[in-house]
Amino acid sequence: MPDERMPVLYLGHGAPPLADDPTWTGELAAWSAALPTPRSILVVSAHWEESPLTLGSTTGAPLTYDFWGFPRRYYEVAYDAPGAPELAADVRALLGAAGPVASDEERGLDHGAYVPLKEMFPDADVPVLQMSMPSLDPLALFDVGRRLAPLRDAGVLVVGSGFLTHNLSCVDFAAGTGSTPPSWSVEFDDWAARTLAAGDVDSVLDFQRRAPAAGIAHPRTEHFAPLFVSLGASGGQAAPETAVEGFWYGLSKRSFQFS
Repeated sequence: MPDERMPVLYLGHGAPPLADDPTWTGELAAWSAALPTPRSILVVSAHWEESPLTLGSTTGAPLTYDFWGFPRRYYEVAYDAPGAPELAADVRALLGAAGPVASDEERGLDHGAYVPLKEMFPDADVPVLQMSMPSLDPLALFDVGRRLAPLRDAGVLVVGSGFLTHNLSCVDFAAGTGSTPPSWSVEFDDWAARTLAAGDVDSVLDFQRRAPAAGIAHPRTEHFAPLFVSLGASGGQAAPETAVEGFWYGLSKRSFQFS
């Protein structure tokens, strides 16, 4: 078990082809190399909304390839991390007083979990549990994270996985991965970085009214919402370190570590 309290992460996982970007994969590998080795990992992904709050497989269900229209090789990726039944029991104990906690033993990790974890923990030797978001309500998700904070002292790495800006309808894919990001993506990225650095948690939770271009950066908020869980698990601590920055197809891949 780690000798220090585990940090909390919010990371941008993009889409499966982001794993073809050597810059991003190198950034994630360097990031994980600097982390304490976790006993297990709890992931909240933008791609699993289910109420009541539900825990994924603890017995090794196949990966969930929750995307369409990609080349076959993206559906052949494997990530055989062990299940985490002990972590599931701990999550139930921490969250049970706040409401029901369901299980879905047939649901394996989705690409919001396995795509980044494959780069950060390529040996797949750390047990992983995925948890659904029961809603997209910022305060409710912040409270979920706050209740999960004691896991950090038990060697659990809590990870919120989304993308800091996410509007696929406004992306010009023909322009390439290194295309100049649109102004709305740059403005929202800059606002998020500055607001978190200033410790203004209230503004982050109220981002739809306070952030520039919020409705364009997130026409649906599911890719920003995992940040609220991460914020809660951090103890409401803002001023995180930026672990990854930059843009991919104009979308912000900025990722944070709450120490």
